[in-house]
Amino acid sequence: MPDSTFKVAWLAGFIAASAIRVLFTVRNRHNRVAGERSTGRESLVMLPPLVGMIIIPLLYVFSSWLDFADYRLPAWAGWGGTAVFAFSLWLLWRSHADLGREWLPTVQLRKGHSLVTHGVFRYIRHPMYAAHWLWGLCQPLLLQNWIAGFAMIASLLPLYLLRVPQEERMMLEHFGEEYRSYMGRTGRVVPHLGG
Repeated sequence: MPDSTFKVAWLAGFIAASAIRVLFTVRNRHNRVAGERSTGRESLVMLPPLVGMIIIPLLYVFSSWLDFADYRLPAWAGWGGTAVFAFSLWLLWRSHADLGREWLPTVQLRKGHSLVTHGVFRYIRHPMYAAHWLWGLCQPLLLQNWIAGFAMIASLLPLYLLRVPQEERMMLEHFGEEYRSYMGRTGRVVPHLGG
């Protein structure tokens, strides 16, 4: 069985990520929405991340049902995964903090919405997705199981492919050339290199 230390590291990170999301959801609960772009299809695409980020990993951490699919990595891989997970949590928190009142949990704009281009948004347009991709990449290092380890990456892809283009269309419609210019100087989830 893989070292339980890394299961505990994953669980601590999961709890921290959940606390970040709850904190900012409560803080922004009184935001008035200007327009919503969420669709029924988006609700369906939210289901796989729920399974891959939460249900399967928690099932693995708290039961032995998936132990048949375990593998072992050297300890340095688990410690590297822990470091990447810590960075992804910082990026998740920082992106929520930089957005402040502009953050909403669905594809929406709040009344009086302004374009955020400071903090981590100075370098990438979608740091929350970047944080989740990093989390997904380190999960197989922490949860050394072929099912639980890779569940997040597999489940995050449909959400990312649907929501990011939808969010960018909404921002282009609302902010026009200001957002187009912002797109030109930032990367989606990875900063532009060399400029």
